[in-house]
Amino acid sequence: MTADPHPTAEAPHRHWDCGGARPVLALHCSLAHSGAWAGLAMRLRGITLTASDHPGHGRAADWDGVQDYHALCTATATALARQLAVDGRIDLFGHSLGGTVALRIALENPGLVRSLVLVEPVLFAAARGSAAFDRLPLFHGDLMRMIAENRPAAAARFHAEWGAAPALADLPERQRRYITERIHLIPAANPALVEDNAGMTRPGGLEGLEMPVLLVEGAESPEIVGAIHDALAARLPRVARLAVPGAGHMVPITHAGAVAPAVQAHLDAS
Repeated sequence: MTADPHPTAEAPHRHWDCGGARPVLALHCSLAHSGAWAGLAMRLRGITLTASDHPGHGRAADWDGVQDYHALCTATATALARQLAVDGRIDLFGHSLGGTVALRIALENPGLVRSLVLVEPVLFAAARGSAAFDRLPLFHGDLMRMIAENRPAAAARFHAEWGAAPALADLPERQRRYITERIHLIPAANPALVEDNAGMTRPGGLEGLEMPVLLVEGAESPEIVGAIHDALAARLPRVARLAVPGAGHMVPITHAGAVAPAVQAHLDAS
């Protein structure tokens, strides 16, 4: 198995040869990078997994603060998916922000996508009307204010709710700096994730997706995740769910061994 970096102007990425030519594109969560998929990649077979860096992450160019951030992530990932697709189709994995980008690609290019693995896609708008959604603005409003006033404090609060142990203060200095320097990218995606300016929850959109979808969540994740998954599962025609005991939002990294068998079965059946 190899994990070779391939920086490009469009989307820096790396490949893992998992013993097959079938292409899979994996899209990471906010504040991470393409290497986050290494643990899962080493447990899969029969595919070639490519993971790309979102704008502002890993080896990708910084976000300019002007373009619609989610649209930019989607455009760069779509371009790479089209390059990698064999016989016109590709399997997509996405975690958190990356899950929403994968879902958007499928909605905008349904013929391109063979199957979807969505790990806690943070499409908050899907859960609109739930009690969990009603509590969301308090967190996001506080976070945005904290980013403006004190980035390290904002990063620590976000990591405490959405990251994995240990606490941000106990991480290596390089990792702590990486997260803190990118914390402004969290609210950058809110127009798509909270307000749904891309129309991902539009009537008939999710219902029209014919490819199989696997929804993966950590059993200890924030309550909004379950509300989002409930809403998506009620609308997607071909959906299966996996909840991993003891895991939180970073489940594909912290519990890759528990996630891999379900992902492999999903791929084998797709």
